[in-house]
Amino acid sequence: MLRNKNIICISSIDWDFIWQGHQEIMSTLARNGNRVLFIENTGVRMPSIRDIPRIKNRIKNWFKGVKGIRKEMDNLYIFSPMVLPFPYFRIANWINTHSILSILEKWMKVVDFSDPIVWTFLPTPLSLNIADNLMKKILIYYCIDDFSVSSVSVKKIKKSEKKLLKKTDLVFVTSQALYDYCAAYNGKVYTFPFAVNFREFERTRLANPVINELNNFKRPIIGYVGGIHKWIDQNLIKELALMHPEYSFVFIGPIQSDISLLSGIKNIHFLGKRDHEEIPSLINSFDICLIPYLITEYTRNVYPTKLNEYLAMGKAVISTDLPEVATFKKRYGDIVYVAEDSKSFSNYIDIALNENNLALKAKRIEVAQENSWENRIEEMSDLIENIIKQKKMDIDVRWRENLIYFYNATRRRLLRISAVFLLLYLLLFKTPFIWLCAKPLKITDTPQKADAIVVFAGGVGESGMAGQGYEERVKYAVELYKKGYANRLVFSSGYSYAFREPEIMKILAVSMGVPEEAIFLEQKAANTYQNVKFTKEILNKNNLKSILLVSSPYNMRRASLTFKKVASDTLVIRTPVPDSRFYNRVMGINLRQIRGIIHEYLGILYYWWKGYI
Repeated sequence: MLRNKNIICISSIDWDFIWQGHQEIMSTLARNGNRVLFIENTGVRMPSIRDIPRIKNRIKNWFKGVKGIRKEMDNLYIFSPMVLPFPYFRIANWINTHSILSILEKWMKVVDFSDPIVWTFLPTPLSLNIADNLMKKILIYYCIDDFSVSSVSVKKIKKSEKKLLKKTDLVFVTSQALYDYCAAYNGKVYTFPFAVNFREFERTRLANPVINELNNFKRPIIGYVGGIHKWIDQNLIKELALMHPEYSFVFIGPIQSDISLLSGIKNIHFLGKRDHEEIPSLINSFDICLIPYLITEYTRNVYPTKLNEYLAMGKAVISTDLPEVATFKKRYGDIVYVAEDSKSFSNYIDIALNENNLALKAKRIEVAQENSWENRIEEMSDLIENIIKQKKMDIDVRWRENLIYFYNATRRRLLRISAVFLLLYLLLFKTPFIWLCAKPLKITDTPQKADAIVVFAGGVGESGMAGQGYEERVKYAVELYKKGYANRLVFSSGYSYAFREPEIMKILAVSMGVPEEAIFLEQKAANTYQNVKFTKEILNKNNLKSILLVSSPYNMRRASLTFKKVASDTLVIRTPVPDSRFYNRVMGINLRQIRGIIHEYLGILYYWWKGYI
């Protein structure tokens, strides 16, 4: 069996869910000296209301550990990641991948968890992304379900599953149908149905404990262990219970589906979920064990784990005609009763009760021992070790080709990146693309008479340099003033370097012939929103109802939208600087101009989010 390996298991169930092969394999490997990180289910579908308890449990488990990672036992760690519940949305997958890998990489570094075997039960895009981004020895996919038929919402999983199958080093499956499907995409597929922890079940069988809870029910007890899910044939159970009111039908496991069809039937008993340590004792108290599954597209791929658990306790097993159970019967003879309908099920119950004997019981136990997890994991380990050795030999033999491939791949990647940057450069600096993007920002009205001319300055302006954002705007505002469009000027800016910017603007305007008494100063604004807000106070105080607004060409849309929201009763005539040197298309485009235009779009988005526009 594998020893001294690091293993990352990407599970399709949570650790605290019904005990299955996932927990059995990983806990066995951990006990055998391997270090295991068990990543709990990250989802194959959108969650629903019935998933609320599971979500609450995930949040609780996240806080139990550090960033969701906790130690369960020696060599075994559980990772309960918090993920966005959209398994097939690219953005959500990107976020989830980076979030999980960020935690994983730090944890692996801290505990020196390098070069792991990655073993996934889950073929989702997220699982594939995690596996792709980890430096690993080998990748194993254990295909235990046909996910694409288990629910309508997970049919998209097929695409990522096919990608996973093509790149994985080993594929384990639980049924012949799954083997046929996986073998079409991978040449290294091996069948390993779920097994039984034979030693634990044997210990309980030999101890023969008494379960007082079950002594309250009439004998014989016809029992079932496992989830009470939608694959259970409730009509069959109902018919059997009504045909045999003298028998007790006992179900052990969490209720995962509507069971109203069976409610009120006195000899049907649901005892709920039990710890996996209790399961052997409960099965030991049954007289006959059931596998009452519907025959559907999904269950055609199912090898019921409980089959070997029942047999390990020497119990008679009656099952519906599942393909994998029929195959099992062909291999081991009449060790299992396979019924086609409720009538044959009823007959087999009578037969099983009458022909039960020590020889038959011993044969069942012998078959279960052959199908123990110890044997399964030993066989799996041999395959894994062989693949690891083969990959190491391939590296030793093909190092030259691999190195050349690596450099060629790097060169191709650099060429692609260079091509992208070249195209981006040509698009931004050699085409009118930026000006086309900027065009919606620029709004210009024909100047007309108004009560005042308002000039927004502050920080970086037409020159693109700090402290030089006012010169062109003041010059243009004075031109409008001298042409008689208004007899008042309002300079708004909170920017200050050596002097307050509005004061410099006033000095400049006065030097150009504007009388001091015609100028109002607003000196508190730190952004466009405050420009509008504080300017509005000046307009109201002086009964000024209409304005010519002078600002940067591409600030005009944000400014006018803000006026519309904050000062809707003010008539705004938009008159941006007509010939801005900073936005001179003849002189070409530069990074400061691009940054300025992007800044305006982001500013509009931010103002919308804040409710300023």
